Amino acid sequence: QLQVVESGGGLVQPGGSLSLSCAASGFTLDYYAIGWYRQAPGKERERVSCVSSRDGNTFYADSVKGRFTISRDNAKNTVYLQMNSLKPEDTAVYYCALKRGLCSRQKNGYPYWGQGTQVTVSS
Repeated sequence: QLQVVESGGGLVQPGGSLSLSCAASGFTLDYYAIGWYRQAPGKERERVSCVSSRDGNTFYADSVKGRFTISRDNAKNTVYLQMNSLKPEDTAVYYCALKRGLCSRQKNGYPYWGQGTQVTVSS
């Protein structure tokens, strides 16, 4: 059974850090690109970061560059998003999404999604 589960969200103060995990079961993660998306209330779901399968290339949205780091552990079938220097505008539900091959700019290109984990940055 194919399953994608995010974890690690929570409430953190501005300037703090959180580490999100995306556990993918039923997949051979080596063959998949993994994207992190987020959706704030009343806003479109936006791409935050992605790591491709074959070449390991990464993408970061301008808004998170230098603060977020994506990494993958294929042996554990898990992808991580380390988030540092968090800002209130990072508050959103964060989703993990999978597709075979390379990262896609289009969220419709990802057939597999998790249920999301809430990240709230507030004092």
